[in-house]
Amino acid sequence: MGNYDDIINLPHHVSKRHPQMSMWNRAAQFAPFSALAGYEEAIQQINKS
Repeated sequence: MGNYDDIINLPHHVSKRHPQMSMWNRAAQFAPFSALAGYEEAIQQINKS
């Protein structure tokens, strides 16, 4: 018996209180982000020199 065999076939929970998030908004949560503000501009300045 695997670690998750007891729950793998259970139905997916859908909240009755909270509306489902759109796929667009959900995807935005996992999209890459710029952790360093101004980094891209600094690289462009260096490449112009």
